[in-house]
Amino acid sequence: MKRREFLGLAALGGAAAALPVTEAKPARAQVSTSASIVIVGAGAAGTALANRLSERLAGARITIIDPRTTHLYQPGLTLVATGLKPASYVTSDESRWLPKGIDWITEKVAAVDAETRTVSTESGRTIDYDWLVLAPGLVLDYGAIEGFSVDMIGENGIGGLYGGPEQAARTWQAARKFTEEGGIGIFTRPATEMKCAGAPLKHTFLIDDITRRAGNTGKMNMIYTAPQSSLFGVPIVAEKVRMLFEDRGINTILQRTLTAVDAGAKRAIFATGDGNEEINYDYIHVIPPQRAPDFIRQSGLSWSDKWTDQGWVEVDMHTLRHLRYPDIFALGDVAGVPKGKTAASVKWQVPVVEDHLVAAIDGREGTASYNGYTSCPLITRIGRAMLVEFDYRNNLTPSFPGIIAPLEELWISWLMKEVALKATYNAMLRGQA
Repeated sequence: MKRREFLGLAALGGAAAALPVTEAKPARAQVSTSASIVIVGAGAAGTALANRLSERLAGARITIIDPRTTHLYQPGLTLVATGLKPASYVTSDESRWLPKGIDWITEKVAAVDAETRTVSTESGRTIDYDWLVLAPGLVLDYGAIEGFSVDMIGENGIGGLYGGPEQAARTWQAARKFTEEGGIGIFTRPATEMKCAGAPLKHTFLIDDITRRAGNTGKMNMIYTAPQSSLFGVPIVAEKVRMLFEDRGINTILQRTLTAVDAGAKRAIFATGDGNEEINYDYIHVIPPQRAPDFIRQSGLSWSDKWTDQGWVEVDMHTLRHLRYPDIFALGDVAGVPKGKTAASVKWQVPVVEDHLVAAIDGREGTASYNGYTSCPLITRIGRAMLVEFDYRNNLTPSFPGIIAPLEELWISWLMKEVALKATYNAMLRGQA
């Protein structure tokens, strides 16, 4: 394929690889109902589902509960944290995306009672439901790291892109100083499940590349640490990352969990199998442990024998329907499935929940199934990325087999991340992709 044809693919349909767009289909049949549907969370999953259900269900009472009025385009935080995009790139008005005719309650959820089919807000309001969809996202547990808090990001060589737009921009302030002056850079990830497990790798690769472009390679010592025994959950991808790290002189220290930060001394403390290990740093990028919100963990809806410290919702991995309460579904980060905490996963999860929920209301059985599809445009340097797509079984599932090799560093994969992905994400929010 010629370069011009590749550019056309990126501009017009290339995002299909990162957030695949389904082929145009005839309008889906509407179902008449008076059912009350409550969606907790107005992030990517909740907003996309609200738009799809508002088109499918005539007469339904759809309520979405979320105090946030600003929508966060989380896939863009990596670019903000390396100075490639401004903080404004990842924010928009939430009301722009929500469908008309629904009830938006801008409060925090305090509790869910699956027995009485009610959701309570922090103001004391109680909302009844016939069907409940849990999509509140997750909690960044900064408090689990001794001596660390989110307001430290941007100071004393500390970065943390997950904190939000402001924190991502402040991360670049700290990281830029490192790329200019060099020193020891530590890049971490948590022991828990996490949203977009490729994010810490992308940040490591980009900071390394920016430092090299500044001619400061000899001044830096890059160290990637992880509690796991491999660099990525998909073995073939983990090996590719290991090889790239080795080629670029990025040191890897595995089976190390960040437990404390001494910001004044610029020292990180890691738990190992034999005790603690201290490593001094000039720059450290912190990704904290991640857990389900407290109201989920206190609701009795979490797994009792999996992720017990994290509280993800107990759902069938293919239908995303609760295993004990069939009137409840979970989407996105909070769903207790082996994979699926990315925007690309949400793209494929939402139609599955829509199918089963609408079918149940209509007295039928749903047929859609989620296979664990997850996509990670793994940036390896400015202008290059690997388009990694996989499923529950760790099978690579390329959207363009024979055209885009998933484990090659390609400029077309970079364009999909940097240019085309956001347009497809926005279409997903509107229920159109």
